[in-house]
Amino acid sequence: MRLIFTNKGRMALKEISSNKCFEGLQKVFEHDSVELSCKMKFGIYLPPKAETEKCPALYWLSGLTCTEQNFISKAGYQQAASEHGLIIIAPDTSPRGCNIKGEDESWDFGTGAGFYVDATEDPWKTNYRMYSYVTEELPRLINANFPVDPQRMSIFGHSMGGHGALICALKNPGKYKAYDATHLVKSYPGSQLDILIDQGRDDQFLTDGQLLPDNFIAACTEKKVPVVFRLQEGYDHSYYFIATFITDHIRHHAKYLNA
Repeated sequence: MRLIFTNKGRMALKEISSNKCFEGLQKVFEHDSVELSCKMKFGIYLPPKAETEKCPALYWLSGLTCTEQNFISKAGYQQAASEHGLIIIAPDTSPRGCNIKGEDESWDFGTGAGFYVDATEDPWKTNYRMYSYVTEELPRLINANFPVDPQRMSIFGHSMGGHGALICALKNPGKYKAYDATHLVKSYPGSQLDILIDQGRDDQFLTDGQLLPDNFIAACTEKKVPVVFRLQEGYDHSYYFIATFITDHIRHHAKYLNA
């Protein structure tokens, strides 16, 4: 275990694990979050290029029930990140251990289901501030402790995290270089977007009507926002689907981040 201290001597990060992967390092850190008032973990992949120069930062937001472990252990993204010289950060999906009544009663509300928004009502508003954590606190922490170029930052995600990435991007024009993922696009005032979406045709949530990509495509068409929507035959909602297409999405972001 390794500790990283801030300039003032206060402990900022505690290294939980470090594994060499495609000549880079896949690490997990823990820290005390100010926004969430609890300890939080995040995964970070440092490509070999990060040993000698600053690299772009690409943030991944995972879906319901996930922790920082799902993406870093199942997606198989590290080889593409190594080749393109991208630092990829994968935070947890919600606060943990807040002891709020009801936070562990449902798989899609509370623990593991932060939805990347800031809660506005008690008893949730003290801890459930994932939007501010992802867009403000975590980038500040990453920029202060790792060799990232803060001017080259992008965001993508899956399921709840894909929607979260879209929210973060559309609410912060110009902050991120590219976006993955629906209503916010209709009033988006920012610079040109380039959106890439993969959707499994056999996704059970699509079949059940819980995912509505057609609505988002229609909004993009109305606003003349370019979007590539790929309906992938035979694929579902799982990490097997993610692992199949993750290299395409890494490449999509790299063409802007490394421009």
